[in-house]
Amino acid sequence: MKRMNYIQKLAGLAALIIVMFACKPEMDSSIDIGQTPTEDQLDFTATPTAAKANILEIKNTSKIAGIVTWDFGNNTKGKGESATVEYPFKGTYNVVMTLYSKGGSVSKSKTITIDNDDMSMLNTPMYTALTGGASNLAGKTWVFDQFHDGHFGVGPADDSSPSWWSCPAEGKTKSCLYSQEFTFTQVGVKMDWKNNGSVYTNENGRAALAGLGYSNSVVPGDGDFDVAYAPKSSYTFTLKESAKTLTLSDGAFFGHYAGTSTYEIIKLTEDELYIKCVSTVEPGNGWWYRLIPKEKNVKPIVIIPLKANPLSEDFEGTTSKVAFKYEDMGSLVSSSYSNPAPVPVNTSSKVFLYQKTSAFYSNIYFSTNEYKFDLTEQNKVKMKVFIPSYNDYLGTYDVAGSWISVNQLQHQVAVKLQDSSLGGNAWTTQTEVIKANLESDKWIELTFDFSSVSNRQDYDKIVIQFGAEGHAAQGIFFFDDFTFGK
Repeated sequence: MKRMNYIQKLAGLAALIIVMFACKPEMDSSIDIGQTPTEDQLDFTATPTAAKANILEIKNTSKIAGIVTWDFGNNTKGKGESATVEYPFKGTYNVVMTLYSKGGSVSKSKTITIDNDDMSMLNTPMYTALTGGASNLAGKTWVFDQFHDGHFGVGPADDSSPSWWSCPAEGKTKSCLYSQEFTFTQVGVKMDWKNNGSVYTNENGRAALAGLGYSNSVVPGDGDFDVAYAPKSSYTFTLKESAKTLTLSDGAFFGHYAGTSTYEIIKLTEDELYIKCVSTVEPGNGWWYRLIPKEKNVKPIVIIPLKANPLSEDFEGTTSKVAFKYEDMGSLVSSSYSNPAPVPVNTSSKVFLYQKTSAFYSNIYFSTNEYKFDLTEQNKVKMKVFIPSYNDYLGTYDVAGSWISVNQLQHQVAVKLQDSSLGGNAWTTQTEVIKANLESDKWIELTFDFSSVSNRQDYDKIVIQFGAEGHAAQGIFFFDDFTFGK
């Protein structure tokens, strides 16, 4: 038995050796993996231009070929065989060239010396627009243009606009984005950044910041993440007018983290800084930012015109002439209901059926955001109403709060004028006219006179409310021939 196992093992080993040699690829002599480059094979020149000693032509003169990248020692980088680099300020700069070949990569550095400042290089339209000029020693502060659409957006990196999403006006008020302030000073090429201790980013940016040690984050009301991040006391910046790029030093960024400190300048004027960056934490994504001077970041005053636009609705047509909307109304509501009592003073065939539910504030309303009511020209609401006797006017019901003194359904109708821009607080500035203790089971013509507030210019909403508000009593009512006019 042992001998048999031994023979079987030898046979298996032989078969394996045959397979290995049969499958072994022959070396392709045409493949050249290259030798690892060495520093002594690299060289470059840095030559002042004839126009200005502070502008250098930097050129690769290496003995071997490859892809060349540059770090120019002034917070800017480049790629290619040569580059023109500006050094407005005197000092020493460490220029590093890195060459990538088939066999690997190697770097070579040289120190270049700039003997004198050349402030004329900063006396340009773009530097002046960004900083306010050399005479503005306090610098110029920029913030996000929060009160206008399109101040923040995202799209494909190679697009010219944020086609995927563009932030509407005040779309990030619940995040820290609008707390970011950037002050650029021409003298010293300084940038000061204030942010109240947080920056804004998305999930990929949050993960990247956590990898850098900034791991404390919260989800603000606008979504994504506010990440705890305290800027340094000061930074510098590099503005390349020919390339239209703005680079912030020491990893600084414009308050929204996308992994880069270099931005393409799309537009730079005295009143607008519109920039774009290509994200390094989301390859293929581009981000757009529009900033304006801090003192001009003021919410615009929108002037809505006054308009006398008479309204009338008899509910006889198949389409409504007045676009009433409902708030907590019942399922029986109908704008084309058969008249329950087609006798004078209302013989029309169709009326509006109003169903108050157990909600405390059932009503119907008309509003417009295109104009405000010109109450000097039209200040009277008229309608015919029918108060059925079959409603329960004697039962007592729950109320919205202690401020409600009536807990029973009432024989009444109220009309209110409100300012819709106040949303849920529109009642705080309303004017209300109530017609109470109305007769039952008959059509009654009513006029709600608002001439006492004809000087008001803020109203754009008409509320109609039957049975009184603030209690849970239910009821059915009818009205017809609504008008709003003189």
